[in-house]
Amino acid sequence: MKTVFGSLKRDLPSSLVVSLVAIPLCLGIALASGVPPFAGLLAGMIGGLLVGAVSSSQLGVSGPAAGLAAIVITSVAALGSFQLFLMAVLLAGVMQVVLGLAKGGTIAYFFPSSVIKGMLAGIGIFIALTQVPHALGFVSGAQVEGGVFSTLGLAVSSPNYSALAIALTCLAVLILWDLPLVRRNAILSMVPGPLVAVVVGVAMAALVGFSPLGELSMAHFVSLPDLSGSAWSTLFPDPEWGGVANMQVWTTALTLAVVASLETLLSVEAADKLDPQRRVTPKNRELLAQGVGNVAAGLLGALPVTQVIVRSSTNIQSGGRTKRSAMLHGLWILLALVLFPGVLAMIPFAALAAILLQVGYKLAKPVLFTEMWKGGWTRFIPFIATVVGVVFLDLLQGVGLGMAVALFIILRNNYRVAFHLLERSKLPGRPIKIALGEETSFLNKASIQRMLDELPPGSHVVIDISRTVALEPDIHEVLEEGKLRAAGKGSQVEVVGHRQHRWHRTAAQLSMKHVRESFRFAGVQPNTLQA
Repeated sequence: MKTVFGSLKRDLPSSLVVSLVAIPLCLGIALASGVPPFAGLLAGMIGGLLVGAVSSSQLGVSGPAAGLAAIVITSVAALGSFQLFLMAVLLAGVMQVVLGLAKGGTIAYFFPSSVIKGMLAGIGIFIALTQVPHALGFVSGAQVEGGVFSTLGLAVSSPNYSALAIALTCLAVLILWDLPLVRRNAILSMVPGPLVAVVVGVAMAALVGFSPLGELSMAHFVSLPDLSGSAWSTLFPDPEWGGVANMQVWTTALTLAVVASLETLLSVEAADKLDPQRRVTPKNRELLAQGVGNVAAGLLGALPVTQVIVRSSTNIQSGGRTKRSAMLHGLWILLALVLFPGVLAMIPFAALAAILLQVGYKLAKPVLFTEMWKGGWTRFIPFIATVVGVVFLDLLQGVGLGMAVALFIILRNNYRVAFHLLERSKLPGRPIKIALGEETSFLNKASIQRMLDELPPGSHVVIDISRTVALEPDIHEVLEEGKLRAAGKGSQVEVVGHRQHRWHRTAAQLSMKHVRESFRFAGVQPNTLQA
């Protein structure tokens, strides 16, 4: 009991700080996603109360993620209704539950870091592009034909200068709050930057009547449903169950499941590194918790949820100790919506746009592009291909393009480094010694075949396969055929290292065998090892 009370003394104030960060972000992400603000707040409640209860993450905070905004806004437009999209969210949640039960917590390791960073950078650029019109005060009652860039063009051609002034001022506040001058101040650092920006935005909007810059209409402010009337029946739209037969719904669900899982796992890894107690979050359990949350989001009409690093890091920096902090932050969002809806309705979209412009910038910082460039073209090209694909196509196609480029580079490298020269004697009549790589597969057939075909007449080549972990039958056939063709040209090809080579083992089996033997040598029982 004493331990619980001791952690609650830290979790309670931390949860309040996290909720003050989360409320503007929930509203802003709903704005970026093109859905009602209530859907964003509801996602924050689900992420706190439900996902927080199921999850084993002690410091992670879940809710609507900026990284999914690009998927939401394009998917709702493509599917034609928010209800069909909710069906996709529900199915994505089911997929995540299955992934968690199937111990798929390692899914993030199958995506190159260059593609993941490209995906996040592309999302950041997309978010920024969608928020510039709101910062300029552009209001449209319908979807603008031509997408983001057409909306951007219309907004630039007829700006509302009052909205622009609010957005620029709020952005300046956010930049100021990121400076060491504020972060090192014991008092100012306790107040979240997004909250300050929203308060400044509300104050400026209230003074618009005294400004010659231009008027703001109701369409420039957050619109929340009237919870005191009979609107409760319309707050929670049902998913369109007929969408189960729609292939596009399944494609959207798969995209959501993969991206939400990736973002969650990346946030989990980052939060665990920041944890002062160095606790490790069970990744499979976290996927299960996120899946449960997204099933609820689909059923209740909320945005999809993931674990998010901004709120998680705020929780850690504010002194949170257990998952009660994340759960309480969901409760504070609910109470704010019930008790202070009028205050929330005073927030101008321009202030939220400023918050999201900063989020977009942090996802796509110029230093990230410089870092990837310095990492070499094998990292930069998949990265930039993913960025371009996400911004100009859509998220799934962008990630697919990046993965295709990355795989092409891997195949190219496999083709070029199938073997390496061990020894080239300068003495006439002495053999040239060549060793095959540790991983040699059918992908290397072409380069090995070319090497054997280009041997000049009278050559003597010794090919060492002793270091090759697994030699596939395809390579064995190429070597045997190469020996025969070389003999026909008066050359000699020897293959050595057969005794050291386990023909019937796969690379994975050999690796696992060596790992188990190493653990057994160290005194660890084999049955304690998990594959």
